[in-house]
Amino acid sequence: MRRNLFFILIIFVSITFIARLFYLQIYNSKPYSIYEDNAIGKVYTYPKRGYIYDRNNKLLVSNQPSYDIMIIPGLVTKMDTTEFCKLLKIDKTIFKKKFRITSNYSKKIPSVFLAHISKEDYGSLAEKIRKYKGFYIQKRNLREYNTKVGANVLGYVAEVNRRDIKNDSFYSSGDIIGKQGVELSYEKYLRGEKGIKFIQKDRFNREIGSFNSGKNDITAIAGSDITITIDSELQEYGEKLMNNKKGAIVAIEPKSGEILSLVSGPSYDPNLLVGRDRSKNYFSLFKDTIFTPLIDKSLLSNFPAGSPFKIINGLIGLEEGVINENSTIFCDGSYIYGKNKKSMKCHCSGGYKNIYNAISESCNSFFAETYVKIINKNSNINENFDDWSVNVKSFGLGDFLNNDLPIGKKGVIPDSEFYNNWYPDFRWGALTTLSNSIGQGEILVTPIQLANMIAVVANKGYYYTPHVIKNIEGDSISNRFSEKKVTKINKKFFDKIEIGLFDVFINGTAKQLKVRGIDICGKSGTAENFTKINGKKTQLTDHSIFVAYAPKDDPKIAIAVVVENGYYGSTWAGRITSLMIEKYLKGDIKYKIRENSVLNKSLYDEYIKPFSNKPFTINKL
Repeated sequence: MRRNLFFILIIFVSITFIARLFYLQIYNSKPYSIYEDNAIGKVYTYPKRGYIYDRNNKLLVSNQPSYDIMIIPGLVTKMDTTEFCKLLKIDKTIFKKKFRITSNYSKKIPSVFLAHISKEDYGSLAEKIRKYKGFYIQKRNLREYNTKVGANVLGYVAEVNRRDIKNDSFYSSGDIIGKQGVELSYEKYLRGEKGIKFIQKDRFNREIGSFNSGKNDITAIAGSDITITIDSELQEYGEKLMNNKKGAIVAIEPKSGEILSLVSGPSYDPNLLVGRDRSKNYFSLFKDTIFTPLIDKSLLSNFPAGSPFKIINGLIGLEEGVINENSTIFCDGSYIYGKNKKSMKCHCSGGYKNIYNAISESCNSFFAETYVKIINKNSNINENFDDWSVNVKSFGLGDFLNNDLPIGKKGVIPDSEFYNNWYPDFRWGALTTLSNSIGQGEILVTPIQLANMIAVVANKGYYYTPHVIKNIEGDSISNRFSEKKVTKINKKFFDKIEIGLFDVFINGTAKQLKVRGIDICGKSGTAENFTKINGKKTQLTDHSIFVAYAPKDDPKIAIAVVVENGYYGSTWAGRITSLMIEKYLKGDIKYKIRENSVLNKSLYDEYIKPFSNKPFTINKL
């Protein structure tokens, strides 16, 4: 009996063992993965990052060789840290900190221990690196900016952080990723594909050669070169004009939506954010509380639209039929409205105004009256205002333009819901919101939106989404940049507005800024500028604004210029506008006195006013 039980037990155990093996090998077996084999080391090879060219095929961004000291913390053995730190030109405190950080990340996965060592240091390190187990030198490409302009457009690259790694499995610790600008927007094209070399190890974890004679190795694929729409010469000129001035210049080719220049002033040399000193330089730029060079004012700064917004109110008035080319009012220097006889001042020459000279002389009274007629065209104020808001937004205002730049702001174009919430216990109307008639009040726009708005006018009612990409090697650009977007305004009304815009440079507010041989249409403007000083709302010098396009009959450039604290629209923004147009269409500048007056002007004293009673810093780079 016992003998039979013994045999039964043996048979049961055997069947169980065989069944388990069958399950593991047939049903639950995993295919062999070279990536999970601990006996094989993996070394990434990094591709050449794609080059960036301007619209005229001028090389803006390329690469230069760089060397990183890599570490696999789990392989590090007892070593002479004093000698090693001396070779790397760091102290032991930094060594311990970096070792701790990389060890916390992973003891088995390679990490960057020290990035961007010089060619000279590489020479001496290459001979001795084998003495230090767990460390090796990895060659990669470092960005080289072949220009000193366009930092806000180009962006920069930096080492990935944990969030980058979590969001995209392509990256691992020590990898480089685009940060801001084109480097970020077109990262997936510029970065290329990493390669891998598989290294065979022995039982002591020592490298003994290439695995399988290198047949499993993956070759790195270089990133795609891209061409952007920026004209680097125009960009450079714009940045010179904005030196010691805060603000922005945005120039667009109206018929394509291609951005010709995207100036955020004052700017900085993009090479400052390359190499070992990147963090130090970034912090110095960040601390500049006067000029704030790291803030892209062309995309992120919100301003009241000012008098250029009169163009839109004039077009809506014509479209709605509340005014026509024969409509006139008499302006005596102010617009009186409401039961309390409030006054909106006007700075035009006075007298009878129609749509043409109201544009050229920037008559507040005419557009205030037009706005009131639009909002009060019938008894349904909410519906009338929403119609007005929809018309305004059809110019690309009040929302993201859906361009290919990684940052931006929506601005503000109010609708009836906005004011219903703003005045829950008060019946608002046209007079309550009258400041909207001249681009003040609750209206906020960004410089790129202003440039797009005047591009719409240049095109007589349509636009293409502004964009900076022109060509991608081996691929095509997004279809959304070739989709025509049409406003709610009939084309015939733009012809009428253009008469007034052209007269701005003949008899109007910019008659002193005409450029010989170029027919320019434009509109000057000022925007009220408030800030808080010691907790009190304080009015500072107005912002100077100007929008324009040229030539009149076949526009090649539409431009918006905003100079913060720049006085009247024609004072600084207008001068810069005419110079930029002349530079782009003529290639050189004939009006040297005008040019020198801008180049030599600093508005520094205007910008330090809010800081007069508190500490501030400026960029010392």
